[in-house]
Amino acid sequence: MTIETSTAQIPGRDELAGLYDAVGWAAYTRDLDTLERAVRGSAHVVTARREGRLVGLARVVSDGATIAYLQDVLVHPEEQGGGLGKRLVTEVMAPFEQVRQKVLLTDDEPGQRAFYESLGFAEVRDLDHGSLRAFVRFD
Repeated sequence: MTIETSTAQIPGRDELAGLYDAVGWAAYTRDLDTLERAVRGSAHVVTARREGRLVGLARVVSDGATIAYLQDVLVHPEEQGGGLGKRLVTEVMAPFEQVRQKVLLTDDEPGQRAFYESLGFAEVRDLDHGSLRAFVRFD
């Protein structure tokens, strides 16, 4: 009953809806066409399955040369705390090792910060004596 990861198959809309809803990301599942298009349009997607059931997913949006944006990291609540999130991030970011800018935007939750810091990410305000800025716009 091990968890197997793969880059070979993009999950279908029902599987995506099930995983995104399970982690509470309902904003994504309100428009399944857009979610499916976003996942399929990603530069790299890694999925995790236990006995064929989708239990994790990570995806990167990138130009492959200068920037890699870690867009989504999802681990089904039943599988959290066992190292699957770290495994997904490591595998999904592997093709972008030589890319200079590796970016992500996430919730302001202490657990999120600790998790991403353990993977080598740092908050923008903590880098370069605060001389970097990050901007975002949600429409």
